[in-house]
Amino acid sequence: MNLHVLKRIGFVLALAFVGLLFGCSKQDSTIVIWTNRPEFASYAELFNSTHQDMKAVVVYKENPSASLPPQKNEVPPDLIVGPWLKSSSAKNYYSPLDKIFAKDEEDEGLDRSIFYPQLLEYGVVNEKQYFLPISYNLPAMVCLKDNEDLLPNQHVLTLDAIKECTAQFNSTDRYGDFSTIGFAPSWDYDFVYEASKILGAGYEQDENGFKWNDYGLNATVEYMRKWTEEVNQSTTLEQNFMFNYLYMPKYRWVSTKKCLMAFMTSDELFSLSNEFSQDLTFRWLITDAEKFPVEDDIVMMGMYKKSRNKKLAEEFFYWFNSMETQQALIERSEKMNLDSKSFGITGGFSCIKEVNISVFPSHYRVLLENLPTEENMEFGSVLPSGWKEIKKQVFIPYFSQRCDTDADPEGYTTLEDLIANYNRTAW
Repeated sequence: MNLHVLKRIGFVLALAFVGLLFGCSKQDSTIVIWTNRPEFASYAELFNSTHQDMKAVVVYKENPSASLPPQKNEVPPDLIVGPWLKSSSAKNYYSPLDKIFAKDEEDEGLDRSIFYPQLLEYGVVNEKQYFLPISYNLPAMVCLKDNEDLLPNQHVLTLDAIKECTAQFNSTDRYGDFSTIGFAPSWDYDFVYEASKILGAGYEQDENGFKWNDYGLNATVEYMRKWTEEVNQSTTLEQNFMFNYLYMPKYRWVSTKKCLMAFMTSDELFSLSNEFSQDLTFRWLITDAEKFPVEDDIVMMGMYKKSRNKKLAEEFFYWFNSMETQQALIERSEKMNLDSKSFGITGGFSCIKEVNISVFPSHYRVLLENLPTEENMEFGSVLPSGWKEIKKQVFIPYFSQRCDTDADPEGYTTLEDLIANYNRTAW
């Protein structure tokens, strides 16, 4: 059963359940959760099995935050879970959560110290805690264990280190054609986008939608073009090589032994079955300042301002954000034996420090002594709720054109036109 099927089943069941709410005398004991994370169907089941006087129902929303306010005659949510929740209009739809935190040692509320402080700060709007962080992911480079001795560090790689060690993997046949290429920027523009964050692109939400740093974009284009020209000769050769040898999923690229590395995020990597991952190893992608750039789509949890059951929603916060609960959720996910497994908590590392330190290594052995410390994590700025599509329709095409060493500049689509095209399709 894949995640798409889970979404469909969870959505249908949720509709049926919500349809019963109006005629149910226990309506005030039900928590409605809007989310795009299919794992929450399982989480709600565990919550319901351990709470006799209250129930949680999950309604699937492709973009939960953008679905507010609810449509007419739609049962409103109590909790919203997903990425991109934080925005300039957050205070119009969400309630502050400060009261769920303990004021002193004798208070039974949540202890702020269990969370990564940078992630808690990420959920602050106008000096109030509107969102609670749930999970995050990190970028990584994957290679075969057999090729591990070609990598310069046991745990991390900078962009320069990737370029250097993949260049050494390149080889040609007797005709001068590439027989192996370590890695090529044009193979994966998600990698190029990740590199642009490291090189100063500075993506950020603003009053006009979003903004960026032109210097960082230009630095990224220059860096990638130079990489291609110095190491792989041209984008055309990179693309031809990919067409001939790397026509399978990324996790299988390195198994061909035709390339050294592939780019993956931690949720992609740790969701692979043992069959596919047993021969793989990885290195975290870091900045030159040895910081770990956290992926954009940090999953957050917020409370709808017009929630009908705020007290019960608060109880879900307390239940969910405990080490015991999250350990049970991880174990439950493993026991379900789904064809498509999910990594960790809502597909990522937990935002509760002790869960990552004490629980994750026992389920993901490769993380033992291989987790970044909270001081070394680097978080980007707040991004708009449509950022996934903005990235796909604006910045990925921008880099694919500008980084192509063989493209005619006369044929470039300007960034302004890419944004205009996105705005036409977004509405």
